[in-house]
Amino acid sequence: MSGEKISVGFLGLGIMGEACARNLLKSGLFSAVHVWNRSPDKASALVSEGALLGSSPADVVSKCSITFAMLGDPDAALQVVFGENGVLQAISAGKGYIDMSTVDEQTSQRIHAAITSKGGRFLEAPVSGSKKPAIDGQLIILAAGDESLYKEAEPAFTKMGKKWMHLGETGAGARMKLVVNMAMGTMLNALSEAMALSDKAGLKQQDVLDVMGIGALASPLVAMKGPAMMSKNYAPAFPLKHQQKDMRLALALGDQLGQSLPVAAAANEQFKVARARGHGDEDIAAVYEATKP
Repeated sequence: MSGEKISVGFLGLGIMGEACARNLLKSGLFSAVHVWNRSPDKASALVSEGALLGSSPADVVSKCSITFAMLGDPDAALQVVFGENGVLQAISAGKGYIDMSTVDEQTSQRIHAAITSKGGRFLEAPVSGSKKPAIDGQLIILAAGDESLYKEAEPAFTKMGKKWMHLGETGAGARMKLVVNMAMGTMLNALSEAMALSDKAGLKQQDVLDVMGIGALASPLVAMKGPAMMSKNYAPAFPLKHQQKDMRLALALGDQLGQSLPVAAAANEQFKVARARGHGDEDIAAVYEATKP
């Protein structure tokens, strides 16, 4: 991505994808930014800002040197590649496809094999971060796969992330993201139980957060999600249903590798309870609702 400007594409315009695509559009680094979303109306804001709307994933890929994707789950990631008018219909020698979705390693490997079989280059690049870091271009990008594509994509990564790293062969990025999100999910459950217990014990929840904030437990997670739990403000920065999906995938990885994950398994059950109670589309802080009878 040096010298003459190239066209890039972005598939999937959810909370995170729209923010990332907008940062690419605003950067001025590219001759055009082509976008696609399963629900076209979600692309209207970006189109009004200068993005070009593609009619399908294949349409976007056909017009771009590098196409990024950020889909909600493995099924969506596979459908965009293998479905009718999908990525695979237009990928060709030299074209790059960078999947920033959080998926399991098997899904990533399957997409990698399909893309490279057509002469394309593949990079998995899941991200650590939520809505505000995505808007601010402060995500952590966990890439693995084709190193030449990684190097070409670095200018784009500078507009989407504060840190990006190449972790090795395809699959390493997927594993890293699941490990990180599994840890976040278990910590979030511990915080929600502490908030619930403090309330039952007659303590002010703000006092609990203040104590945590000046001690060894101080962290951005406590600072962001503690007040959200206290106020029951669950405007989605990272939807709970996606966190529960990541917990499920992490547990599956543990099963595959024979690694016991009892704390993560218990945390996953709480996310499932909150999701069953109708909080799936709300922020991950809504796991607090699972602590109630």
